[in-house]
Amino acid sequence: MAEFHIMKDAEEFYYPGNNTGVLVIHGFTGSTQSMRFLGEQLAEAGFTIYGPRLTGHGTAPEDMEKSTYQEWIQTVEDGLEKLKATCSAVFVTGLSMGGTLTLYLAENHPEIKGIVPINAAIEMPELIETYEQHRSTDTKFVDGIGSDIKKEGVEELAYPKTPVKSMGELINLSKLVRSNLAKINVPALIFSSTVDHVVPPENSQEIYESIISENRSIIKLENSFHVATLDNDKELIAEKSIEFIKSIM
Repeated sequence: MAEFHIMKDAEEFYYPGNNTGVLVIHGFTGSTQSMRFLGEQLAEAGFTIYGPRLTGHGTAPEDMEKSTYQEWIQTVEDGLEKLKATCSAVFVTGLSMGGTLTLYLAENHPEIKGIVPINAAIEMPELIETYEQHRSTDTKFVDGIGSDIKKEGVEELAYPKTPVKSMGELINLSKLVRSNLAKINVPALIFSSTVDHVVPPENSQEIYESIISENRSIIKLENSFHVATLDNDKELIAEKSIEFIKSIM
């Protein structure tokens, strides 16, 4: 069995705080590095923060290839339980597939107080097309999708190549979540980059229109691409997320 080591800055993070917890979830082929700034800002506001590392992420693409979307769900459900052990209220935020997992948790755990999906994925036509093109071939990996960032000099810690099998896992997860959006009735603050080269912005609009939450809003990010939590709007995301959580507590 190959042994995979966790990359520097890809480790999980935990910041103890008050009895309001926030689960912070990174995206597909990415790592906790993309969510650390947001996690730190939420922690400075006093909240208890946990940013888990999804199975197969932050190590090597060959490690990710062996993981399933059910394992990613298990990671975030374990994270939810970790926060519930010390917190009376838990919120969830996530980027990209982390946003998809955020929606999954809201669909299946009505005790969650509110969600903040950021460029969440529920349908990715280009990824589906690439997957269909390669699924029956010998191709195991294709070019990576990381670092879609407008701000110069900023890089996401993400895999340079994407496992074809893992694309199928994300597609299945997205289909599952998309089919159950009408179950979500918790407060939701949705962030959507107006230019996103990974997840079409229409995803966020569909999420906004499909959930049944009375308290829901969408904020357009004009100055960031897909990895908005590392981009020009990262401070805005943190500021508005803190306001949102405090308005509900």
